[in-house]
Amino acid sequence: MEELSADAVKVIVDNVFVLVAAVLVIFMQAGFAMVETGLTRGRDAANIVMKNMMDFCIGALIYFAFGYALMFGVGNGWIGYHNFFLGDAAEVGTLSPATFFLFQTAFAATAATIVSGAMAGRTKFKAYIGYTVFISGLIYPIFGHWMWGGGWLAERQFLDFAGSTVVHATGAWAALVGAVLVGPRLGKFGPDGRPRAIPGHSVPFAILGTFILLVGWYGFNPGSQLAADFPIVADVAVTTTLAAAAGGVMAMIATWVLQKKPDVSMSANGVLAGLVAITAGCVFVHPWAAVVIGGLAGLVVVASVRFFDRVRVDDPVGAISVHGTCGVLGTLAVGIFAAPDLIQAAGLGGSEGLLYGGGLTQLGRQALGSASNFVWVIATSAVVFGVLKATIGLRVSEEEEISGLDVAEHGVAGYGEHVIVGSGGQLTGVGSAPAATVERPTAPVG
Repeated sequence: MEELSADAVKVIVDNVFVLVAAVLVIFMQAGFAMVETGLTRGRDAANIVMKNMMDFCIGALIYFAFGYALMFGVGNGWIGYHNFFLGDAAEVGTLSPATFFLFQTAFAATAATIVSGAMAGRTKFKAYIGYTVFISGLIYPIFGHWMWGGGWLAERQFLDFAGSTVVHATGAWAALVGAVLVGPRLGKFGPDGRPRAIPGHSVPFAILGTFILLVGWYGFNPGSQLAADFPIVADVAVTTTLAAAAGGVMAMIATWVLQKKPDVSMSANGVLAGLVAITAGCVFVHPWAAVVIGGLAGLVVVASVRFFDRVRVDDPVGAISVHGTCGVLGTLAVGIFAAPDLIQAAGLGGSEGLLYGGGLTQLGRQALGSASNFVWVIATSAVVFGVLKATIGLRVSEEEEISGLDVAEHGVAGYGEHVIVGSGGQLTGVGSAPAATVERPTAPVG
């Protein structure tokens, strides 16, 4: 048997490592499904998991056809226009075109699925499918090209290692537009405008989903090195772990102080907030800084969720706060905590953060990247959701919302004991889980 060279072995190991990382990121879809299902009502459970499944299925096909080319194809500083349908796709470092494409497809699906939870419980399934096509094929890939495709943000040395902005904030700002245009759930806000709690039906599901997402993040962050480079990937795993832990602890403490009891679901969101916040800088910061960043995210997510409730944006799972607010926090944190030795070791450009004497240079670059992402996603999502609302409509009827989207949209129940079977054998609505008393929302609905 011919002995492999060291270079050949590295190619094999790198590709296997990134393929495993891609599978972990794809498995995050299950985590999102469990978190969103657990934090929403049982009569919408099948609808939630269907949306998460179709985010991946439709997103993968659209990204294969158009998205990958727009993001990584040869082009200019704004857009790629080569390699549609993976035609003539080239190797990336030691990775084969297939390995790199699969890893990037997993990321595209993650950006798309963030919106699902924020619009849960009242959105037409066909409108959601329309949105998925546009974020996977246009909104996410074009912004991704600006950064990871070598576009104008990359040229200006904006740093986002694994996607606090490119992936998470992109999904969150689209979720913000969707949540505003579709309007709040029936009964979410009282006549005085004060928010009412609409409890999710399974806290254990939400915590299971949080742990699945945590495991998947070990593909998300270390895998973004795009090679099995040690000790870098191990160091990234450590900063990822510490930020998640700090986020969960600080969110628990914050809710304990504010509510006199430690809130379980908000503590889970604290874990996710820490993960989102460290994603941009996991390779650029030391472990102590990861604890600070994650801890700040745990506090910020609690404040952000309360803020969006006060301004009457109904986000059942806190997706906008976790992925948007904390995505911006983590992106800006790179400009503060990035260490010069780690910046140099990463070899991705950029300069040290404010705390290391770098001044405002890198912080300014990070602010530019976050601001451009916000403007791009808000503008394009407004067009997409606006057109959908004006044509097919975004929102189901009040009757469908009250009876549950499982039966209304899919003709199947997530939990069979929650429905009544009519004389003709058709599912007719909620049975043993009666709809809550609701009031007509004052916000406009689609």
